[in-house]
Amino acid sequence: MNTNTKSGEGGSRARGMLLAAGRGLALAVGSLPLSILGLCLSLVSMALIPIGVGALTTPYVVKGVRAYAERRRALAERWGGVRVPSAYRPAPATANPFRRTYALLRDPATWRDLRWLLVDMTAGYLTALLPAVLVLYPLEGLALAAGLWRVVGDGDGGAYWYAFVPVDGQATALGAGALAAALLFVAHRYTVSVFQVHFRLTEAMLTPSQAELAARVRVLTETRRDAVDTSAAELRRIERDLHDGAQARLVAMGMDLGTVEMLVDKDPEKAKALLAQARRSSAEALSELRDLVRGIHPPVLAERGLGDAVRALALRLPVTTEVSVDLEGGRVDAPVESAAYFAVSELLTNAVKHSGTGRIWVDLHHGAGRLRISVTDDGTGGAAVGAGSGLAGVERRLGTFDGVLAVSSPAGGPTMVTMEIPCVLS
Repeated sequence: MNTNTKSGEGGSRARGMLLAAGRGLALAVGSLPLSILGLCLSLVSMALIPIGVGALTTPYVVKGVRAYAERRRALAERWGGVRVPSAYRPAPATANPFRRTYALLRDPATWRDLRWLLVDMTAGYLTALLPAVLVLYPLEGLALAAGLWRVVGDGDGGAYWYAFVPVDGQATALGAGALAAALLFVAHRYTVSVFQVHFRLTEAMLTPSQAELAARVRVLTETRRDAVDTSAAELRRIERDLHDGAQARLVAMGMDLGTVEMLVDKDPEKAKALLAQARRSSAEALSELRDLVRGIHPPVLAERGLGDAVRALALRLPVTTEVSVDLEGGRVDAPVESAAYFAVSELLTNAVKHSGTGRIWVDLHHGAGRLRISVTDDGTGGAAVGAGSGLAGVERRLGTFDGVLAVSSPAGGPTMVTMEIPCVLS
């Protein structure tokens, strides 16, 4: 029993060694060019900010670096069991490239990512490659001991060096084989631990400070409070609509039916009139209930998804509205889908009521783990996010899901409102 247990442990450790070596090699080969590219693009883009070009490119470059860092955080948790938190500040609610760039450069996470890229292409590369070296290098020594030493010499009779062993004959080849066996024993015991160093290094470089984590918690607390307040207000609205609408009609219909029971024998004509009135009340109550349900979660949204639900919204508008949808990968989660739908509905309503627009364009697409929605109109412009505005409510709704909203609305138009929500398609 003990022999079987030890054999199982040895096999498990051997599998872990090979897995760490393979993953380390793949990570070293893949991460080095990406880290170099990310750092070089970031530095060049930031250097071009004074002439204006960098203000346009830096937000996109920083966004790409953050996506790469998030990917590496996910790998650290999946391959190394090391959870590396992130604390990026939300992008500012503006489409002005200089303001967006300035806000990104003020975020400590931006500079932390750049420092990590520098370390990742040096020490990170070595710590990822070392597990593969520990496994593959002993194989060379074993091959030398098996006879490979005869074909790897320099042709002049000189020795072939394996580590510190000069291999020029079978005896020294066996010495190289013995060294290789010792190295393989070390690799068997420590390869997984060495690979873990790489993820610990990633954790040390990418983990935000306590102040940043506290700020992140504060933001999440605020968005959670907004979500609770919004849900409470929505519940009060539903209760009020039920009480003042469908419930009142159903109560009146019940009273009419009670009167019909008393009049059906004494005054049939009056009873028929009350029945007709009760039928009209039931139809109106049903219509109000349908409207109420549509306001909670539209059936077309549940049945056909966000794209078709937005198209249905557009068909009900009194102005020409074009909708472009690129969500071929599937559907987003229901809560995000609902929030996006009502945000688009609010934006379309605002455009029709306040902008004097004659045409609206809606674009929905998903990419890089984010749902991006833009609503553009050719109205008079002047829209701004502020207390009491509809846009502020939309921003709070998106904040619950770590979403952001940007507004570009110069005087005279056009107005473009862009929303981004982190999510995946399923």
